Amino acid sequence: MQYRVDPRSGNKLSALGFGCMRFPRALNAALTDRAKTEKLILSAIDRGVNYFDTAFVYPGSEEVLGDILSKNKVRDKVFIATKLPHAQCRSYEDFDDLFSAQTKRLKTDRIDYYLIHNISSVSDLEGLKKLGIERWIREKKSSGAIGWAGFSFHGAQKDFLSLLDSYEWDFCQIQYNYMNENYQAGRAGLNKAHEKGLPVIVMEPLLGGKLANGLPKEAARIQSAEGGGLSPAAWALRWLWDQPEVTVVLSGMSSEKQLDENAETAADSSAGMLSDNDLRVYSSVAEVMTKAYKLPCTGCDYCMPCPRGVNIPGCFAAYNTSFVLGFVAGITQYITGTGSSGDPEKRTGSRKCEKCGLCEKKCPQHIGIISALEDVTKRMEPFWFGPSMKLVSGARKKKSKKEKPSA
Repeated sequence: MQYRVDPRSGNKLSALGFGCMRFPRALNAALTDRAKTEKLILSAIDRGVNYFDTAFVYPGSEEVLGDILSKNKVRDKVFIATKLPHAQCRSYEDFDDLFSAQTKRLKTDRIDYYLIHNISSVSDLEGLKKLGIERWIREKKSSGAIGWAGFSFHGAQKDFLSLLDSYEWDFCQIQYNYMNENYQAGRAGLNKAHEKGLPVIVMEPLLGGKLANGLPKEAARIQSAEGGGLSPAAWALRWLWDQPEVTVVLSGMSSEKQLDENAETAADSSAGMLSDNDLRVYSSVAEVMTKAYKLPCTGCDYCMPCPRGVNIPGCFAAYNTSFVLGFVAGITQYITGTGSSGDPEKRTGSRKCEKCGLCEKKCPQHIGIISALEDVTKRMEPFWFGPSMKLVSGARKKKSKKEKPSA
């Protein structure tokens, strides 16, 4: 494993960090498969990964991580990073209540890297300052309960640059990949954070998996021909590790295969390794991707749950697929992902949206979700869609009745 030094603390952090939002799932997709997750985390530690990133709002993540580290007595081998859900803070006491819940979940008396989750503007920070966040952080750092304080960011570049100057941060976390070089914090934000001596933690290095498994045909052709035999995922990660300003790249690994490939890629990567021609290939692929994808959804699920049950990320993924891989592939994905051919009451398609707007307030990509869902409905539910699904659903009910044994 390659390690990069955190200039603020001197800590040697693994170039590959473990993002804990997408642990392996059990047969019930809402639950974490603890056995697989434990094996994966211990294997990652054996491979040299020492930075684990979770959050209060990742369902079950803190508890699972805490249980595994405690049970196997490996807590002191890793740095734990987790996040304060600032939208839930209405008073100074809320900081302590949430932090106490997190340390209990994580079975530890200290959080090494503590972030304010998803700050998108200086006004967000100013609101927290009024509640006393600066004093609270000082006290927690003084007691040793927090090692280093930072923030994760999803917003406009100008706001990120201002945030860097609005507090004496110890580190920051940004969305960054070869498709997002000039999006959100972007390269300008990365460079300024580095100039201020901050370690930069990178999230969404594969854009929610799109840069690993969702390349349009032309982009995949270019990457295959010019990528030196690397998989799209490894190729995308190398773009990040080529940059000395990047400290840790988080990957939400959910299988041993992903871990093995990412760890090997990290071990073989170094700053400045890419040639000018290599960088031109990345630009070519990014150009094709930009033209193909219509919505910048990363599938992070922050918009969920929808009170009407709309599978927002699923709708957007199918919509994008319909442009990238063709309408048939997209509509098939839409029907499957939203249960459109099953019980009408359980369908989760875009047409169920009632425009309440709750999702838009939570989207880190700042997608106009209501308008986007209208576009999804127009494309993915054409005039024949409803009648066709009604016929399929009716046929299934008839078949079920025929197969039902008589009393």
